[in-house]
Amino acid sequence: MQFEGAVIKRQGVTFGIIIVKPAVLRSQDERARVRGFGVRVFGRMPIVLMAQDSRGVATHSGRRDIVSFLSKLSIRQIPWKRYTIS
Repeated sequence: MQFEGAVIKRQGVTFGIIIVKPAVLRSQDERARVRGFGVRVFGRMPIVLMAQDSRGVATHSGRRDIVSFLSKLSIRQIPWKRYTIS
């Protein structure tokens, strides 16, 4: 399985970001499932989910302070990586 994500450390807080489809953000169960997956992959840290609409506008779901921080960044400023999980 492959997914796009990133791990960021800012002001002593380390968190993971996982790119998801917009439908995931609309489902509480799916958000919880993907966050659980993120903790298994990245370790015990806050997990933020990010989806883009058809115009490329990002929407984030997660801890408010982290979402606020990410909303001020361009998507290109995030150190995205493709993760492969077997």
